[in-house]
Order: sequence, then C-alpha cells, then structure tokens
Amino acid sequence: MPDAPLPPAPPAHFNFAQHLIALNAHRPQKIAYIDDAGTLSYSELAERQRRLAAGLLALGLRREERVLLLMHDSSDWAVSFLGALYAGIVPVAVNTLLTADDYAYMLQHSRAQAVLVSGALLPTLHQALAQGGHEVRQLIVSRPAGEKSDQDLGLEARNIETLIAQHAPLGSCAPTAGDDPAFWLYSSGSTGRPKGTAHTHANPYWTAELYGKPILGLSENDICFSAAKLFFAYGLGNALSFPLSVGATVVLMAERPTPDAVFKRWTEQKPTVFFGAPTGFAGMLASPKLPGPEQVALRLCSSAGEALPAELGERFTRHFGVEIIDGIGSTEMLHIYLSNRPGQVRYGTTGWPVPGYEIELRGEDGQGVPEGEPGDLYIQGPSAALMYWGNREKSRDTFQGAWTKSGDKYVRNADGSYTYSGRSDDMLKVSGIYVSPFEVEATLVQHAAVLEAAVIGMVDEEGLTKTKAFVVLKAGQLVDEAGLKAFVKERLAPYKYPRAIEFIDELPKTATGKIQRFKLRERQAATL
Repeated sequence: MPDAPLPPAPPAHFNFAQHLIALNAHRPQKIAYIDDAGTLSYSELAERQRRLAAGLLALGLRREERVLLLMHDSSDWAVSFLGALYAGIVPVAVNTLLTADDYAYMLQHSRAQAVLVSGALLPTLHQALAQGGHEVRQLIVSRPAGEKSDQDLGLEARNIETLIAQHAPLGSCAPTAGDDPAFWLYSSGSTGRPKGTAHTHANPYWTAELYGKPILGLSENDICFSAAKLFFAYGLGNALSFPLSVGATVVLMAERPTPDAVFKRWTEQKPTVFFGAPTGFAGMLASPKLPGPEQVALRLCSSAGEALPAELGERFTRHFGVEIIDGIGSTEMLHIYLSNRPGQVRYGTTGWPVPGYEIELRGEDGQGVPEGEPGDLYIQGPSAALMYWGNREKSRDTFQGAWTKSGDKYVRNADGSYTYSGRSDDMLKVSGIYVSPFEVEATLVQHAAVLEAAVIGMVDEEGLTKTKAFVVLKAGQLVDEAGLKAFVKERLAPYKYPRAIEFIDELPKTATGKIQRFKLRERQAATL
C-alpha cells in the first residue's frame, strides 16, 4: 500500500499553541484532558493557556526567555507549556525524578527566568535554588486543592490559579515563525550532563502530521494514555501534540506508571491507545493483576525508549489481541522516525522508516553498509532539533547538516525493516565478530523465569572480550546459570552466549527507563 502524500509545511508565521486552538475551535465542549483532579474541555484549555500567557507577560517575562517547567502530569502542565508557547516564551520541560543538583545545573544552564512547579516538588526546587548558581525572577506553583502552602520554604510564590484568574486572555499569540525556538527538552544524560535540546514551533507539527495521524491513525474518537510523562519527547507527542492535533481526549496521572496504576486507568477511563516502554510492558505481563481483554478498550499500543523484545510483543498480543507497534525516536528528533505499523508488525524489529524521514546506516568509514550488517543510524527529517544549547562540540557531532546521528546501531533486513543492534558505544566484538547486547538480552528474556536482562563485555584472563549478562528474575522463579547459558546456546550462535551470568535485584536505569550499561561496566570493573 503506497504511503500517503506528505502534508504541507506550516505557514511562515506559525505558533504551535495557536495552531492547536484553531484546530479545536469547533469542538469547545469536547474533553481534552482527564487528570487526577477532573476534566478540562478544549474551550477551557484554550482560555486558560491564553490567560496564563497574559499573566506571564504581565510578570515581566519576555519573548524567547526560558522558564523551567517542573510539574507532574496534569492539565496544568499542558496549560503551562502551551501558555508559554502562545506568549512566545520558551518552556524548558524537565524530568520530575531528578535531584536538586540536576535542577541547579538546568536552571543555570538554561538561565530560566521563572519556574512553573508542582507544589509537591517545591522542596527539591528550593534545595536547587539554595545552591546559588542562578536566581529566578518568578515562581509559579500548581497545587491540588488542600495541599499545604510553601510559606515554610521561604519562597515567594504565585499560585497558577490566581495568575490565570487575574488576567484576561491574551488577544493574539506571539508572532512566531515555524523555525523560531519554541521549547527545550533535556536529554536523559545517561553518560554525562544532560544536554539542552532546542526545538522549534514547527517540530511538534511535523511529528503529529508524519506519525500521530498516519501511523497511529489517531482521531477525535480516541482516548490516549501515556506511561511516558509529558516531559519526555515521547510523552509530549503521545499526550499533547498528537491527541490535541486531532481533538482526542487524554488521560493524565501524576503518579508513577506502576502496573497497578496503569491497570486502574485502563479499566476505569478506557483508553483506546496506550503508549509504554518495554520495561513497563514486562512488568504488566508479570503482574498477577493483569486485566483480561474484556476489561479494557485498547485498540493499539505503542512502545519506545528501548527496542521491544519479540517475546514481549507476542505475549501481549496473545493476551489482549492488540498489537504493540515498536518504534525508535529521540529527544533530538522529538518523536518516532522508524516504526512498525498497525497491521504491519514484525516483532523483533523496529519496523520501517516513517514517511517523511530518511534513514542511512553507515560504517566506521562513513560509507553505507551492506544489507544485514550493523551500521550507525543516521536520520534526516523535518523535526530535528536546532542544537544543543551552549554545546557546540556535541551539536556538530550530532547534527551533521541535514542528518542527525542517533548513536544507535541497526541492521537493515531484506524486507526493508530494521533490527536494533544496540547503542553504538555498547557494541561488543567477540572472537573478531560484532555482537549486539540487545540480541543476547532479547534471547534471555524469552526464558520463562527471566524478567529483565542486560549484557556487557568483560575481559577474560587472556585479555579477550566475552559477554556477561546481568539478569533479574521474575518473583518466585528460579533458574541457574548453567540452565540460562544452555537456553541461549540453543537459540544463538555459540560465540554469543554469555560466558558469565550475575543475578541481581534490579538493573540500573535512567529516569526514562533505559538501561545504564556503563554502571554495570563500572560494577564489573570494581570486582576485578
């Protein structure tokens, strides 16, 4: 089936927040958000973001100044993000699971002039501000009814509800262009300080037009629910750009996406599209409280963050009768550019290029690699970020002309799909042949007793690199090292099986759920 023609580029004068208001003007009473506090209609969303935009400008914030957005998922998050965009102010959306040191760095690095913050996160923010690296001019707090004030923290803060109520809606949006800076997202920082990734007003338009509508097939009849939070690039598309571009309804929750919390929303709010990650899907399938297919209304699931093991996808589909379309995206490209598609799912692969994006696999010499051989993944597409703020060296390494270097290795298959081979810096050379840690991990998790696995290289007594696996077992399950080694040998080439296996309680991960193999390498080095 041929791909549909690409959508038109946004007009020269383009403000993404105003774009969403215009798209939904004919459905004022339709519910846009359901959060822990209640519901918000599309007309209420438009009015609140325009009132907040006026309030931010009245506080003296100016166009293109940055404001830190440190909030748990709620309709106030969406109002804050879109209100800033509407005013031409740049929200810097940050992870709510970080430390005070992380926020102190981000405040200083972004030079944020204000912070929009959830009340529950004020103590951590207070610690960050107390470090004295950067002083903000305004503090705006979102707090649930009944939550205590912040007076004991010694902070002069404005309540977002008061700020919104005090100002009439801003008459017109900032006269931004599609290429103007719109917002920042920080990379996960798994190998060092996080990088401030600057995106434009046009970028979320492109991800919605190229992926949300044609690949996911979202419509106003959908109810979307994302385990990935709004501060992630993945979550921002899932719970804001995509659903608001078609008039769908979004379910938000402030708490962590544990299996129980997800199941509660699945069975009560009845989302039709769910966005998760492999770790979450594994945890849900292992839960004794997994609901039956008759208890949910899912029509489609999406997975990103790390490659989805085939066994997980197949088990989920057998249970629910619903496909998980695995894809890969990045903070730098804003969302997914390589993906399986509904009705065209090949579990164990990341699917095919999303129309509108070009993919190249390159070897160490920068030239293309033959089909079936691993190569570094490069992407060309309209949603690429402008740069990493204040980091010329990393910007030039990642954003190479029209191409973006992903840092991942992939193999192109005969049917045009792509299979993940691991991060470029995680690949192992065993017996002179490259081994993908992910391939070994995906095989280990096929064992009935294994919940998760991570593979690194270790140097043996002869100075040769061999594979070592760190394995987390499911509750109540047992298997020994010899049994797991035999299991892998039956399924992979002999040189790929892990020469050592260490059983641990949990794997080290970033806040986005990605395995931090460098910490496992440090753990291994400490034992030598």
